[in-house]
Amino acid sequence: MVHEEVKFAGSGAEIAAMVAEKGFDFLDAPIQRVAAPFTPIPFSVLLEAEFIPNEEKIINAVKKVA
Repeated sequence: MVHEEVKFAGSGAEIAAMVAEKGFDFLDAPIQRVAAPFTPIPFSVLLEAEFIPNEEKIINAVKKVA
């Protein structure tokens, strides 16, 4: 699950919880969440690029479950 909200208590966390609750028997691997860290959003363009999920973070999450 990838979203730009914070990982803790974000909408993705709720959706992941609902999927795990209702469809746990159908999952082949644990749900991986790729989201922003639980920190204030930075103003710097360089820091903001690191803050939001990017291709590298998504690939690493896929490799964890594959």
